[in-house]
Amino acid sequence: MFTRLNKLYHEFPPRFWIIVLTFFIDSIGGTLLFPFFSLYITQRFNVGMTQAGMVLAMFSIFGIVGNMLGGALTDRFGRRKLILFGLVFSALSTLTLGMVNSLAILFPLAAFIGLLSDVSGPAHQAMMADILDEKQRQEGFGLLRVVRNLAWIIGPTIGGFLANRSFFLLFVIDAIVSCIVAIIFYTQMPETKPQTHHEDEKHESILSTVAGYRFVIRDFAFMAFIVAAILMGAVYQQMYNSLSVFLRDNHGINPQGYGFLMTTSAITVILFQFSVTRLIKHRPPFLIMAAGTLFYMIGFSMFGLVSAYWLFASAIVIITIGEMLIMPTSQTLAANFAPVEMRGRYMAIFGLTWLLPSTFAPMLAGMILDNFNPNLLWYIGGALCAVSAFSYWVLHLRLGSQQRFIPETSEQMVEVHA
Repeated sequence: MFTRLNKLYHEFPPRFWIIVLTFFIDSIGGTLLFPFFSLYITQRFNVGMTQAGMVLAMFSIFGIVGNMLGGALTDRFGRRKLILFGLVFSALSTLTLGMVNSLAILFPLAAFIGLLSDVSGPAHQAMMADILDEKQRQEGFGLLRVVRNLAWIIGPTIGGFLANRSFFLLFVIDAIVSCIVAIIFYTQMPETKPQTHHEDEKHESILSTVAGYRFVIRDFAFMAFIVAAILMGAVYQQMYNSLSVFLRDNHGINPQGYGFLMTTSAITVILFQFSVTRLIKHRPPFLIMAAGTLFYMIGFSMFGLVSAYWLFASAIVIITIGEMLIMPTSQTLAANFAPVEMRGRYMAIFGLTWLLPSTFAPMLAGMILDNFNPNLLWYIGGALCAVSAFSYWVLHLRLGSQQRFIPETSEQMVEVHA
């Protein structure tokens, strides 16, 4: 066992393991709070899920602007400074959110926090692409998934316990964790931005860097990939935004019970993610995305069809199988689409696959939960996943033969037969 872990450690560069450590610590803080934020809003301000969805939409709408700005700044100034800014700002904004007493104040605060909190997102993704070569990326992103889910075992379980007593403790602990991660990152992590085209970068203005997004948008193959991911993301987010409220209001499952469901997902990832990642890296990536989305379709549809707790746990496991296929593959695809000098901007557009659904999915889900048969939410989600899976299959037919999307083993077989 020790020999296997030692071999795994030496397969990746030291800077990757610094990212793994800081990501793990930061994820503990995030998973303490994030899954229970909708519950916090509905309980503290005595509102329905529609209003909670509007608040979440404010975060995401302004987060899109911050994310796009962050992508340009990442390509212009590097990764490290933006990540440190994001960690410090996260600590301050989290504490502020925990002390708000008025829903009227929460809306503009959500806009301000959304604008700045997502500035560092593209820098994180670009740094991973900088450190790992193309052959390592899928396994590297898979390892981060394992680490994040180790945090999910700790975070939601403790968070659910604390949420039954005081939501404010969740905000305080998350802020402290962000500060700890900032210190580790500041002292241990150097800049990773590749040094290319020095003269062009020296004379390029910020406005020109931002204007460079037009080249990303003209990459129609990449934008087709983004649209398919947005469809899927709109459904996937309901597991974190609406599911806790749905289970509480329609099946009497308290926050701690929801936390244990999330822990079930985490255990599944920890046990199987790395093996799954090593298996799928030799398979066509767009077909892997289609298969994972079909697992989403089955799992999310089940929420509207079952009522026993163990069946909800089964649905979570099915969704998690889809996650294990989709998450490392989608991140690897996005990184492989991106030219080195535009990595930050490509990753910013890739960030829209989470941010853009966040602007409308929680609010629309809230309207369904508050005004219609709540099970309808999951039936619609299943249908959207089916459309997304079909889209990935079409992308495979159109793009799968391109060299950048051919799995490693396929490349070797081509060379052998040549």
